[in-house]
Amino acid sequence: MENYEQKLALLSDMIAFAIVDGELHDREYQFLSIVAVELGINKTELNQLFHEEKRSEIIKSEFERIQQFYRLALLMHCDGILHEREQIKIHEIGINMGLNPHAIKRVLKAMEKSPTKMISPEFLLEVFHEQLN
Repeated sequence: MENYEQKLALLSDMIAFAIVDGELHDREYQFLSIVAVELGINKTELNQLFHEEKRSEIIKSEFERIQQFYRLALLMHCDGILHEREQIKIHEIGINMGLNPHAIKRVLKAMEKSPTKMISPEFLLEVFHEQLN
């Protein structure tokens, strides 16, 4: 991650995705808080993002786009309820990020089948990279 503004933009994108179903669940907020800590964003700044307009930025690195897509997919599953709006939006976001639609479907299906809703980093990267060959 290059700079602080990009980190805020990533969190802003995640917040927008978290409320696509019309509400912010406690687990989603907890997940956002964990990601914020990992990105070096304090709780006050995180909370402020809920009151600002979306700051979306284009992510240049393919690895960072895949990483952000996976964060959003985890966020989608963390409340235990899979809304149709979330499923539609995650596909739209992945395609807008320039990710392969087939790889997106494979990753989401693997996460859905996983008891923890998580997949290994190796599998995640493998799915997206095999589409490049």
